[in-house]
Amino acid sequence: MQLKNKNTRLVEKLAVATATLLGTSAGAQNAEEDWQFVGTMLAYSEPDRVSALEMILTAEKSYDDTAKLAYKVVFDSLTGASANGAIEQDQVQTFTRPSGNGQYSISALDTPLDDTFKDTRVQFNVSWSDTFSQDYLYTVGTNISKEYDYISLAVNGEIARNFNQKNTTLSAGLSFASDSIEPEGGRPLAFSSMVIDQGQFADDASYRAAFDTTRIDGDGSVDTAELLFGWTQVIDRHSIMQLNVGYADMSGYLTDPFKVLSSIDSNAQAQDYRYENRPDSRSQFSLFGLYKYHLDESVIDISYRMVDDDWDIQSHTLDFKWHLFAGENTFWEPRIRYYQQSAANFYMPYLVEGEALPEYASADYRLADMTALTLGLKYGFMIGENRTEVRLEYYRQTPDGNGAEKVAAASQYDLYPEVDAYILQATYYF
Repeated sequence: MQLKNKNTRLVEKLAVATATLLGTSAGAQNAEEDWQFVGTMLAYSEPDRVSALEMILTAEKSYDDTAKLAYKVVFDSLTGASANGAIEQDQVQTFTRPSGNGQYSISALDTPLDDTFKDTRVQFNVSWSDTFSQDYLYTVGTNISKEYDYISLAVNGEIARNFNQKNTTLSAGLSFASDSIEPEGGRPLAFSSMVIDQGQFADDASYRAAFDTTRIDGDGSVDTAELLFGWTQVIDRHSIMQLNVGYADMSGYLTDPFKVLSSIDSNAQAQDYRYENRPDSRSQFSLFGLYKYHLDESVIDISYRMVDDDWDIQSHTLDFKWHLFAGENTFWEPRIRYYQQSAANFYMPYLVEGEALPEYASADYRLADMTALTLGLKYGFMIGENRTEVRLEYYRQTPDGNGAEKVAAASQYDLYPEVDAYILQATYYF
């Protein structure tokens, strides 16, 4: 009797630990049941930079033993200061706001940050999944996301086939998305010089006319198609593994309309600020592998992801989680995540005055060589009969130019400042 109880608890614990992997709710019944809800609140903060607050509500309901309807609503609010791409200087720098309405100044030896960064996003997802034979499962869904200057519409579908008494699952998924961006002030003309009103214009109309010459009419659109193949395998009663292979193709306006590059002389003094330009297409290949192993009172979770694209960005992510059961209804989960990427082939920390302009260039540090480390801890417990989880993480991103510098005098500046972030998340199942 004791052995039976122990094995039952073992199976239940493995079910909870693999619920996210298999896309199911642990303990879900086959018969039609009441709605199940999950509420999540996440706070993200980069000190002296961007702060974000995200709230997520998901709802699921099962029908007729096999079908499931799922809704998801996301609300994001972002505020703070975002790096505009220019390098620091030993004197005050002045920039025009993306809208063209007003300017902001950056103190000497400070990273240029646009403190007008503010956005709100609302996202809604709905999906339906069901079986159309004993071993086939399909899922179809749609998504709409709206920000102040951005809207995204997407549809997706997936089919999965179970083999080997449902110990092996093969799946294939396809999604299409259409995005549109219409930034305030319009889209900048590639490599046009930022117009800064420093008293040289006779009136506001003259300044506005000059600003408008740096803009492109109309909004920007991006179309994305993604294909994903998956294999999930139950190895034995203690372990499970997953392998995904994906391909994504994006085309359209992929430039960030809010980023510029400093154009510097041989003394590393900024002579101009030019708006960036990125290619209008991007293809990505991804490979993801995950392995979970259940020990007596814990579950080890190791995953690896590789992404390679035609911008020459190749990234590697190694993620380790250790799910430690602290009691019948509580657990701790420490996490270590390491990320490394190579730079885009058009990444430049700055432009050099007098040199011919390249076809593409961006000083966005997110496109540079970089490493990032995440340290986190999650705690799960019960409030009444409902499961609750709290997660705290620290994130550090370290960009690196990796020899992209051309002007020796620029080494006096911090061209690749580190970025720290703190994440606090609370999740409640009810």
